[in-house]
Amino acid sequence: MCTYNGALYVQEQLKSIAAQTRMPDELVICDDRSSDNTLEIIESFATNAAFPVRIYINDKNLGSTKNFEKAVELCDGELIALSDQDDVWHPEKLLRSEAALSLQPGAGMVFTDADIVDENMRSLNLRLWECVSFGNKEQKLFTAGKAFNVLFARNVVTGTTMTFRSEFKPLILPVPTDFSVIHDGWIALMISAVAGIAFIPERAVKYRQHSGQQVGAFRSAAKAGTPSTAMPQLTQVDYLAEANRVKMMHERLTAYAGNHLRKDVGAQLHAKMTHFNVRARMPNRKYLRIPFVLKELSAFRYHLYSNGMYSAARDLLG
Repeated sequence: MCTYNGALYVQEQLKSIAAQTRMPDELVICDDRSSDNTLEIIESFATNAAFPVRIYINDKNLGSTKNFEKAVELCDGELIALSDQDDVWHPEKLLRSEAALSLQPGAGMVFTDADIVDENMRSLNLRLWECVSFGNKEQKLFTAGKAFNVLFARNVVTGTTMTFRSEFKPLILPVPTDFSVIHDGWIALMISAVAGIAFIPERAVKYRQHSGQQVGAFRSAAKAGTPSTAMPQLTQVDYLAEANRVKMMHERLTAYAGNHLRKDVGAQLHAKMTHFNVRARMPNRKYLRIPFVLKELSAFRYHLYSNGMYSAARDLLG
């Protein structure tokens, strides 16, 4: 669990962890220099908890991604479940997650659905998977072992619902801070490249929406539904940076999996690197761009990795 000025909600989440039918073997909490009474609440909880609670206070504010990176690194167990400070877990969340991974030894991670609730835990009559568009199509791809295909396009996994095997720590750590997704999306994407991803349709978390959270279901849904014409205007420098980020990801996966890296994963990474390198190096004269744009269109890379015809037109005419 990562905490930062979470005094308003953290006690409810701690109580829900203590009420699990399958108790955690440990609870690692990294606090990111809270200025409210968050630390008093978690220290009081630790004195009475039925399991070890290890509390770490950062020397300086790290931000959400690096704080979770630190917490993951400090975990000793075979399975790691991420916890936000402002949600509430249903009593069987850990039990069901552990059971799912036991039944699917080839899966490196499992995640659940969640109830969307307001700041007072009142139901908003929405499921998390509705908000992130994890429907029948995406679920069939996950079941067929093609989770990477989905996650490489967009993240559908929320951190507070995920549990993963600690053996993947060398793969996911350190977590980059300049990638297109935050820590939970990065963890899911990297594990999906080398292992299966299991999912549990039950809503195992009450996912609280409030004004103070960094990322919420509605923000995620709005981002996913943004029309291409409203996307930020990227430059050739941005395209080169994206190509380099994908290259870094490919190098990390290759170092971890070696020759065992799935061919389809390597092919997708190479295709995305190629696409953004081409976009980064478009000739200044517009008529000279035509063969490059046509090649990317015929390979369908504009549609897979950019915004389709809108991006093609922008490269041709911009």
